[in-house]
Amino acid sequence: MAAVERLVQKVSSTRSFARIAPHFLPAMDRAVHRLTGGKVLLSARMLPSVVLLSTGAKSGLPRRTPLACMSERERGTWILIGSNFGRPGHPAWTANLLAHPDAEISWKGRDVPVRAQLLRGVEREAVWAAVLEFWPPYARYQARVERQIRLFRLERR
Repeated sequence: MAAVERLVQKVSSTRSFARIAPHFLPAMDRAVHRLTGGKVLLSARMLPSVVLLSTGAKSGLPRRTPLACMSERERGTWILIGSNFGRPGHPAWTANLLAHPDAEISWKGRDVPVRAQLLRGVEREAVWAAVLEFWPPYARYQARVERQIRLFRLERR
């Protein structure tokens, strides 16, 4: 593992990062993504990332959310992790997918219509183990919160 990746993992699992990052990382990602016509997503430099276009659970309005994801290449699916940087509440985008599972992602500059499925039980546990192998700081996020971090599998529609 590269030294830079280890450093990013260490920093991203701190409480300070959880307080600060949600206020600037998503806005910066959305701006760069929009300015480059969907070709560049800064967060994707460290982790595979998508921009999720979902429908607001309460408002019904379109919502764009840059998110790290775990690609399941063999299945042609993506896993979204509702970690909320290890903060107490579930992130709003998870409520959006629960209310409106049909969504769209921007993946490597392409728009892909998807359907989200909340993972539960044995399936969730197997995916959670893969998620922790993929990005170990998620274990620290889970340890800081009482809620179970939501995992969604996105399949092409």
